[in-house]
Amino acid sequence: RMNKPKIVRPEESQPAHALWFDRKKYVTINFMVHRPKEVQVDIQPDKMILCCKNDTDDVIYNELHFYDKVQIHDSRERVYDRTINVLLRKVKPDYSWPYLQKDLAKPSWISVDFDNWRDWEHEEDEGKEEYDRYMDMIKEMSASKGQAPDMGDLSDVSADSSGSLGGYF
Repeated sequence: RMNKPKIVRPEESQPAHALWFDRKKYVTINFMVHRPKEVQVDIQPDKMILCCKNDTDDVIYNELHFYDKVQIHDSRERVYDRTINVLLRKVKPDYSWPYLQKDLAKPSWISVDFDNWRDWEHEEDEGKEEYDRYMDMIKEMSASKGQAPDMGDLSDVSADSSGSLGGYF
């Protein structure tokens, strides 16, 4: 993982639309890309870069500087048929991110995923269950990291989205 090639910003590219939501232990970002290929993701403690192509060979490039630090070894990406799902483990759990990026000038391609957004700061008992689910996701992602993504099924994009992504396509 240390010797990942550096992702160079392409001459011509467009950003993918990104939907994100905040949880106690992690932040989830779904980049909307139709049938992504040649996917490269570089997650650093304070920023991430995504580069890929879509089904019509448009070059997609997103670079974002996180609102706060993330733990790179506990952060993962998964490629699906219409999204690239990125799970970022917060360095400071139980600390909400009011924004995804450090820079308050929000780019037009970032939106809050309101279907999955919850005001968790005032919820007490939810943390344990959420942490267990997070650990399950990490295990599952680690296990499937070496295999080709299953393109047929979007239903498991996140443990509690209950198909809410469907409205975005």
